[in-house]
Amino acid sequence: MNIQKLIVFQFNVLYEVLKELDQDLNFEIIEAKNIESLQNKIDSSKKYLIITRKKKLNLDNQIIIEKFPIQINNLIEKLNVEYLKHQFNDQSKFNVKSYIIDLNGRYISFKHKKLKLTEKEIDTILYLTKTNKIISIKELQKKVWGYQSDLETHTVETHIYRLRKKFLKNFNDDSFILSGKDGYQIK
Repeated sequence: MNIQKLIVFQFNVLYEVLKELDQDLNFEIIEAKNIESLQNKIDSSKKYLIITRKKKLNLDNQIIIEKFPIQINNLIEKLNVEYLKHQFNDQSKFNVKSYIIDLNGRYISFKHKKLKLTEKEIDTILYLTKTNKIISIKELQKKVWGYQSDLETHTVETHIYRLRKKFLKNFNDDSFILSGKDGYQIK
């Protein structure tokens, strides 16, 4: 199991208590006495949680403990819940080309721009990224839409056309999904 870092920011009393319990916790306890120290700790770590008295920082992954003292069991439970939330969120994000897809938020982002996606758009992108080959329209109909018949339908083509149009409009990218006579591909 990965040991998460718990950064105690400007909260010396809590830091001392947690350090005494260090052997029994699944956290690496780190103290940050000032903003510069905190930033260095964050920069050197991927998985961290900041615990502080007041939310005065514009940072993610914070737990605010306004009422102190707090029962240690409640605090540890709160920490574990927060770590589980962060782990869940981290697992819902992955890269496709230079984009990041967030499955929970149902969007794709590039730099500071976000594009909301439908469930079928996400499913289509995910299926196209599984292989590095061209996927036929029939295969997409079957695997993404669940169509089993030989009925003539343009559902896939219409969805891909709209999705490509969204990428062009929002990201100025006309080559995210490549199309050819045999189907579609994301390289």
